[in-house]
Amino acid sequence: MHEPLRLSSRDMASFVARGFLRLDEVVPEALNQRFLNDIGHRDEQEVTDPMAYYRSVMSNSAIPVVAAGTPLHEAYPAGSALYDIFTLPRIQGAVQSLVGRQPSFDHHFLHMTLPPHFYGEQASHHVSQHYHQDSTIDPRTTFDIQLMYFPQAVTADMGGTRFLPGSHLRVVSEAAIARYQNVLGQRHVVCEAGTVLIVHMGLWHGGGLNLSDRVRYMFKIRLCPTEPQVRLWDTSDLPNDHHQQRPIFWTGGAQDPADLHSILTRPEPWHEDDTGRLEAINRIRLWRRLLGDETFDADYWLTRIDNELV
Repeated sequence: MHEPLRLSSRDMASFVARGFLRLDEVVPEALNQRFLNDIGHRDEQEVTDPMAYYRSVMSNSAIPVVAAGTPLHEAYPAGSALYDIFTLPRIQGAVQSLVGRQPSFDHHFLHMTLPPHFYGEQASHHVSQHYHQDSTIDPRTTFDIQLMYFPQAVTADMGGTRFLPGSHLRVVSEAAIARYQNVLGQRHVVCEAGTVLIVHMGLWHGGGLNLSDRVRYMFKIRLCPTEPQVRLWDTSDLPNDHHQQRPIFWTGGAQDPADLHSILTRPEPWHEDDTGRLEAINRIRLWRRLLGDETFDADYWLTRIDNELV
């Protein structure tokens, strides 16, 4: 078994700032096909009753019933497609970088998004899933992650999961954001088979509308840390001048977009000029926690409000 490939500091800073990482085609095609076989995938023309198909997959597929709190390494039988997926070096390394070596299983679910003709046959509405956060009854700084695995290629008309980059630290009441239909800067997953999207538990997201003639699958698993989330990634590339402040506003020229401070403070299209700065403050607070250093700052945002003289 290969060693896990942990995330770089830039990858971690991007996750802190944007709330997601995307691993394109990380699962080999042979393993994608094993997964589809394990769930009992059938060609669309063979499916006459979508709800019966869903019940069949839930009761007869190789996806096991797993109790919440089970260690991840005990959740799936060795040799199963899911076990082999979660022990791939890049996936295992990303998981370890974010939630540690022994994360616990929270839940998993196989989402199946059906083509329009199924809804016509059932005389039901064909709608996209509303925007929501998952389990935002939990406002702690410690965070869970969710892995969204796409075993097939997802085209634009298949309605891949939509999500809003940078929304994960704006805590709301779960589905209270359902009234927002489209937000500036949102993305829809269009990808090749075997792509995995790793998201912070607070990222706003929802299932897209499938307008194709194929069933779209997305397998999701939520993982919880069981150790402090401090310097779990590969910190060998952490710059020596990481704490050094840089000129702001009047900079004398262009700033390096790959600099960690730039990554942590880069706004999203939906950020307002004023309250958007609160997102930068929340990101820096999270980076301090992950770094294990309460003195870190980027562009002086936290120092400005930490400098109470006693």
